[in-house]
Order: sequence, then C-alpha cells, then structure tokens
Amino acid sequence: MTLLTTEEYKAIAAGLTFPAQAFIDGHFRPAIKGKTFDTMNPATGKVLAKVAACGPEDVDLAVGKARDAFEDGRWSQLHPRDRKEALIRLAKLIKRNARELAVLESIDSGKTIFDCETVDLPETVNCLTWHAELIDKIYDQVAPASDNHIAMIVREPVGVVGLVLPWNFPLLMLAWKIGPALAAGCSVIVKPAEETPLTTLRVAELAMEAGIPAGVLNVVPGTGPEVGEPIGRHKDIDAVSFTGSTETGRRFLRYAAESNLKEVTLEMGGKNPAVVLDDAENLDRVAAHIVNGAFWNMGENCSASSRLIVQKGVKDALLQRILAHAREWPMGDPLDPANRVGALVSKAHFDKVASFLGKGPKVLMGGKAEKGFVEPTVLDVAPDAEQAREEIFGPVLSVLTVASFDEAIALANDTAYGLAASIFTGNVKKALRGARAIRAGTVTVNSFGEGDISTPFGGFKQSGFGGRDNGIHAHDQYTQVKTIWVDLADDADESVG
Repeated sequence: MTLLTTEEYKAIAAGLTFPAQAFIDGHFRPAIKGKTFDTMNPATGKVLAKVAACGPEDVDLAVGKARDAFEDGRWSQLHPRDRKEALIRLAKLIKRNARELAVLESIDSGKTIFDCETVDLPETVNCLTWHAELIDKIYDQVAPASDNHIAMIVREPVGVVGLVLPWNFPLLMLAWKIGPALAAGCSVIVKPAEETPLTTLRVAELAMEAGIPAGVLNVVPGTGPEVGEPIGRHKDIDAVSFTGSTETGRRFLRYAAESNLKEVTLEMGGKNPAVVLDDAENLDRVAAHIVNGAFWNMGENCSASSRLIVQKGVKDALLQRILAHAREWPMGDPLDPANRVGALVSKAHFDKVASFLGKGPKVLMGGKAEKGFVEPTVLDVAPDAEQAREEIFGPVLSVLTVASFDEAIALANDTAYGLAASIFTGNVKKALRGARAIRAGTVTVNSFGEGDISTPFGGFKQSGFGGRDNGIHAHDQYTQVKTIWVDLADDADESVG
C-alpha cells in the first residue's frame, strides 16, 4: 500500500464522520438511559465523539436480539457457503474502506498510521477472509463403532457469544474474534474497549451492508462495570472470549462461575523473554528483531519482547546494535507516516508506563515521557527489578544478563506469564531444546513474531485460559461438540435384556 503524506491523512481525519451510538439489531441507537462518554485522540487530547455509554439494560436488549437471531436460524442455520460469502463481502468492504478505517484507528488509539496502513488493516482483511474460507472446509467425524451403529461427532455453534476487546489492536482483535465466531454460526455481542470504540462501530455498519443479518453482530460500547460485567454474568450468553489484562480475565471466570457456567476463553498479559545466546548469528538482524518486538505498537502488545535475556559474551556487541536500530524508530504525530512510535492510548496508561521510568535501573537509551508520548527506552536491570517482572505495556526493553543456556531458560520461565518468547542461537539443538523448555504458547526461533493466522495463539500460566485465537483451533471456542449415536440393528438381530 502506498502511504500518503501527513497533510493528506489529516485531511481524511478532518472529513470523518464518527459512529457514536450502539449498534443493536442492525441499527444505530443511543444508550437506553441516554448516557455518553468521550472518546479522545490521545495524541492531541481532543474529544473525537461522545459515544453511547451503554448499561445492563442495553446488554439485555442486545442479548435478546442476538438470541432471536440465533434461534430462528437466519445466520446459524445458513448453509456454510452462504456464511462464507457474507464474510468475504465484509472483508472486501473493509478493504475498500481501509484508508478511512486506518485513519479512524490511528486517531482513536494513538497508533501510528504506518502500522494501521501496513499491518492492522491488511491483517484484519486477511483474518476475516481466512476464517470465511475455512467455514465449508472443516469436516466433522465418524467414530469407529460396530456394524450395527454409526457414531457421528459433529460441531454446532455454541450460541450467543460475548466478545470483549482490548484497546491495543481494536480492528485486528475484532477480526480475530468475529471471524471464527461468525464462521461457526454464532450471534455475537461485541464490547469494544472504552478507549477505542470507533472502528468496531464502523465495521458493524459494514457488516449490515455485507448482508450479515440484523441481530447477528451487535456492538455495545461502555465501561467494564456497566457492560463488561453484565456480559460476563448474563445467563443467556453461552460463551465469552476476552482479550485484556490478567486481572480482568480473572473476573470473567468468577462471573461465569456465579452465573450459568458459560464457556470462557481468555488471552491475557505477558512478560515475554527474548533469549540471545553467545552463538547467535548475524547480531544486526537479531537486534532488528529485538527492537521490533519491544517497540512495535509502542510496546502496547501482549506479546511484546519486553525482556532481553542475553549471555554476557555477546551483550555489549548486541546492545550496540540495538541502540542503533532503536534510533530508526522516530516518535511523534501518529498521522505522520515517517513515525514508528505514536502516543500511548490514554493519560491513565501513560501515567502507568511513565511510573516505571527514572527510578532504579540504569537507562541505556530514552527514558523520557511527556504529553502522552514515551520514547523508546532500554534499561539494564536486575532480575528482581519491577521493570523485569511487571508488565509495563509500553516501549520499554529491560535487559538481563546471564552466563549460560540453562540460566537463560530458567530466567525466561521465572514469571507468572507464558504468552510468547523468542530464542536466538546458531545451534539447532539449543534452539529446539530451548523452545521446548520455555513455558509459553508461542516460541519463535531467530525471530520475533506470533506466527500467522494459521497458527494458534494463546498462553500458558496466567497468560491464557480455555482456548486459542487464530488457526482452526480458534473455532473450538465458538462450537460445541455433539455425539450422535445411530442404532442400525433390526429388532430381529438383537434382543434386549
């Protein structure tokens, strides 16, 4: 995609109309109690729109409409081919409106337009298309049984699903969830993050245009207590998929236990290690991966490489290259396509990230935080420092030094989290031993990454629970498995008793 100039992006932003109401049963509507909240541009501090601040009564309405849609089969009972075609139309509409959506995402979240244009929008389209194409290619099974029986194992949509989104990748996380949920035939209630509701509301509008029936995709903006908790506790919601903090994820488990024992899938925090051994090859390339893993999306990424665990023999040479590559990540106006680091999503989050700076560890680079922006920062830390243990969720790389492979792996696992990890080495056996030994849902070798849409993504320990996003495995959280046992025997062939 050819990027525009800053002035052209600002002209697009000036001409945007912001979707600001809840989207329920195919229509935009205000919150039942008429309340609103401000959504802000974190780079400027200006209010973009007053968005419907929904409450439990709006959740009830959305769930009722979603249940009606599910039970009458307008979507759940469509031929898989027809659901596939509707989702492909939605993906095409998103692609057609990609530039508008990219600018809307950037000004609502503080993300750079560079990332929105080159990563988030293309991956959103790819995700929806991939799950759409999978709909009519997932086969059910027949279990081995006697000649007088047929045992079928079939998947059925779980029903009405609550999808609770984070603020760091609003569009992409929406796609990660509605792709498999709608592919399975579920009806959904989406709660976007309070900080970033705008692109989710716009996609709901495009979904209607694509032919996804009313009531199937509903968006209920609002706060956690007023919308998130009612979704978690609602007795007519069959499953919840949540991406966000570990603290909030725990709440959804409690909500399920105290209500109807709905299915719960959680993708939560991380304190992800990048292990670099003395025999790592091409340190310049290693440094580029480390910098990308630490500072991409301002470090507001649950799989960010926030801990560099490096063997002492290669530390100095690697740090020299890391500092050089980090200087290639300019910070500033998110609508300037030359910038790679934008504004943090909110003042509250900025204050949290800034609180980790300027105390304790030696600052090797950066360390400044001002007016919503935190510059890429590299710290030399001890293993017990809070910067080495807490999820900062900002552009902060903590460097820890080890003497051996075994010490590196032990330190990598010395965390409550287990979402992602990387290991850099020129020794294949060490790479595979390390990848097997590190307790994380995704381990990359000689690179930073999360796999792709075809590979399951989720975490061990306090990073995940109940399932995976992406890949065929993502469909498991939106379906129930049913056994159908058919007796073929004639009455004359078998006696009873």
